[in-house]
Amino acid sequence: MQQLPEIDESSPQHEGEGAQKESVNPALPSAPTVERMPVPVSYRPVPRRGRRIGVFVLLLAVLAAVGGGGIYRWKQSLLRLPPGINFGNGRLEADEIDIDTKFAGRIAELHAEIGDMVSSGQVVARMDTRDLQESLGKAQAQVKQAQRAIEEANATLVQQQTQQTFAVQEFERTQTLLKEGFATKELFDQRKQALDAANAGLRAATERVAQSERALEASEHDVGLYTVNINDNDLVAPRDGRLQYRIANIGEVLPAGGKVFTMLDLSYVYMDVYLPTPEAGKIKVGTDARIVLDAYPNEPLPAKVSFIASQAQFTPKTVETAAERDKLMFRIRVRIDPDHSRAHAASVGNGLPGVVYIRVDPNVVWPKNLQGSP
Repeated sequence: MQQLPEIDESSPQHEGEGAQKESVNPALPSAPTVERMPVPVSYRPVPRRGRRIGVFVLLLAVLAAVGGGGIYRWKQSLLRLPPGINFGNGRLEADEIDIDTKFAGRIAELHAEIGDMVSSGQVVARMDTRDLQESLGKAQAQVKQAQRAIEEANATLVQQQTQQTFAVQEFERTQTLLKEGFATKELFDQRKQALDAANAGLRAATERVAQSERALEASEHDVGLYTVNINDNDLVAPRDGRLQYRIANIGEVLPAGGKVFTMLDLSYVYMDVYLPTPEAGKIKVGTDARIVLDAYPNEPLPAKVSFIASQAQFTPKTVETAAERDKLMFRIRVRIDPDHSRAHAASVGNGLPGVVYIRVDPNVVWPKNLQGSP
């Protein structure tokens, strides 16, 4: 048996892993070599979702760069503050005043709504005062009755004065006649008793007039009391400000002290900031300051320091970073000038965040962007 020649596996026909081995007969002519064309790679388009994600990532990168640049410029502007000016961030606040009832009663009228600007003394609500009106009418009737009683007592007093005068004259004449022997002792005693009775009647009439006058005063006080109570059922704004909440509605029955409105006192607008000991120790009450709100960065508000805490405390979570909250800080209140806050009531909003700049050194000139209007 003829032995077959060994096959060279390195030939082009046997390239690649897993190619099958073929037996070759040397007696047969070799088959022509066929060139293998490369298989083209199919093109797969990128899906639209992937394009959107790429655009979104690019947009985030641009925003991050812009925000970082803005924060950098903001920090640089703070760093350019001259020595002697400290700063801290906080939120604008105004004193809240509750407009509530003095007596228990039912709300009869509402003359304002949430967000309305009200002035001092303006009536914002009225309570039902029909019961007080009836009591007032009764007191007024008692006043008239007391006036008539005084007139009657005065008439009686005049009558008693006349009788007392006549009794005095009779007594004096009888006394003279008794000395001359023309009157008896019995007649003298009778004139003496009549005089005593006239004097007693005069004292009683005088006291009756005084009692009637005091009754008139009491009735007049009742009229004044009911009038005051009726007027107190007209709920008025104690200060100029803005109504922030309405707690009750028409027809609701409230107890004494029941809240109807809560208003913001725009004459007392302030911002509390927290500063460490080295900075807070240089600040005094009355120190000049500026408040710059985030919503109005180009309109610094003139203010002054009105309160400095006597003890250090932890800062609230919403004020500083976590690292700075671990430190004890002093709370400092900076109050906006009342005239300025009333004149700019529309732009001075409760809860607006901002930055407080405090001029510790009075010789330092405010930077141009913090000078504001005088």
